[in-house]
Amino acid sequence: MPGVVVVGAQWGDEGKGKVVDLLTQRVDAVVRFQGGNNAGHTVVVGQDKFILHLIPSGVLHENKSCFVGNGVVVDPEVFIAEIDRLEQRGVDVSPRKLRLSERAHLIMPYHKALDVAREKAKGKSAIGTTGRGIGPCYEDKAARVGVRVVDLLEPEILTEKVRAATTEKNFWLKEYFGAPTLDAEAIIADYLRYAERLRPFVTDVSVELDHMLESGGLVLFEGAQGVHLDIDHGTYPYVTSSNPVAGAASPGAGVGPKRLSGVLGIVKAYTTRVGSGPFIAELEDENGRWMQEKGAEFGSTTGRPRRCGWLDTVVVRQSVRLAGVSCLCVTKLDVLTGLKTLRICTAYKLDDGSIVERIPASLGVLARCTPIYEDLPGWEEDISQARSLEDLPDNCQRYLQRLAELVGAPLALVSVGPERDATIVVRDPLAVKEA
Repeated sequence: MPGVVVVGAQWGDEGKGKVVDLLTQRVDAVVRFQGGNNAGHTVVVGQDKFILHLIPSGVLHENKSCFVGNGVVVDPEVFIAEIDRLEQRGVDVSPRKLRLSERAHLIMPYHKALDVAREKAKGKSAIGTTGRGIGPCYEDKAARVGVRVVDLLEPEILTEKVRAATTEKNFWLKEYFGAPTLDAEAIIADYLRYAERLRPFVTDVSVELDHMLESGGLVLFEGAQGVHLDIDHGTYPYVTSSNPVAGAASPGAGVGPKRLSGVLGIVKAYTTRVGSGPFIAELEDENGRWMQEKGAEFGSTTGRPRRCGWLDTVVVRQSVRLAGVSCLCVTKLDVLTGLKTLRICTAYKLDDGSIVERIPASLGVLARCTPIYEDLPGWEEDISQARSLEDLPDNCQRYLQRLAELVGAPLALVSVGPERDATIVVRDPLAVKEA
C-alpha cells in the first residue's frame, strides 16, 4: 500500500503526535518530512508523556521503522539528546529502528546565533521564532552553502564548509548585530564528535522508503507545524521556513507523488496560535482563557502560552484545499465541554462590508477583517469515555457535523482526551483515498 500524509490544518499544535502514534500500530514506518526542532509532538501513553521534537512519533512502538527525511533540518546535539532521553525511558532508538537521511541539512551554532540576534534587533516587529536556527539553516540550504548530514562523514569537507561559513556569519554577528562571534575550530570539534555518534543512523532514506513501499509496506508521512505556517501559503512573514503542506512530503522524503494515497488533516476543535501573526478569531476573554487552561495550551517546545480562539473554518477550509485533505481528525473536543455557546467562524467581513471566504495574501487586507460567526449550543456532559459518535451528546454531534460541512471534508477520527484509546473512529483513516 502507498503512503498517507498527516498534516496540521491550522497553525500547528493540533495534536498530530497523538494521531501518528495511534496510527503507527497499523503501519510499517513513519517519516518526518520537513521542519526542525522548533516543532514539538506530545504523545501520552498510559501515565507517561513523551515530547518529541525531531524523532517521528512512531518511535514509541516496537518493530516500526522511523525515518528523518532530507526535508528536515537537524540539530545534531538535539537529535542525540532526544535519543538519549528516550533510551533512558526504555524506548528502543537503535539504528535498526531510526534512520537519518544523509541529505538532511544540519543546524549549526551560527544559525542559532543569527536567529536570536535578528529577533532581538527587530524588537516589537519580531515574528516570534523559537530561536532554534531553523530559518537561517534553510537559508543556507537555498543558497547552496549548507552543511549536510553526509558532510559529517567526510571531515575535510566538513572543516572547509564550517570555516568558510563561520567567517561570513561572524562578520554579520559582529558588524551588523553587535553580537558575540563563534569559534570555527570549536564547532568543527563538536560536530566531528557528533559524527561518530550519528554515523550508524545515516542512510539514503529515499532508497529505503522506495524498497518498503515497493514491497507493499504502508508508510505514514508526518509533517510539523500546520498549513498556515507554510512559507508559501501561510500568513507570511509570520510563518515557518519550510512547507508543511502535504505536497512537500514527496520532495521532503524522496518519494514520488504517486506513492501518496491520501491526506489526513488534523484540526483542533478550536483554534490556537503561538507567536505573532494574524488571528481573526482570537479571544482575549474568559472563553479564550478557558481554552488555554482546559487545553493546557502552552508550547511543548518553548513553553510559550498559545493564543486561543473559536474554530475558524476559513482557515481549515483553505488547508483542505491546499493540502488536498481527504478526511479529518478533530482533536481536543473535550476541552469545549462546559461552554454554553460555541461559535464557529464561517467567513470574514471587510470594513467595506464585503465578505471574504479565503485568507488574503495581504496582511493589510487581513487586518481589516473581522470574523462572521455562527452560534451553536454547547454541552455539559463528560465526553471523555465516548468511543462512537452515538456516545456523544446531540449538541456535540451537531458541532462536528457542522464543522465537516463548512470545511468540505468528512470526519475520520475524533479525539476526546490525550490518551491513545480516547478516540472515536468514524472511518478508517488509512483508507483515506476512498474517504
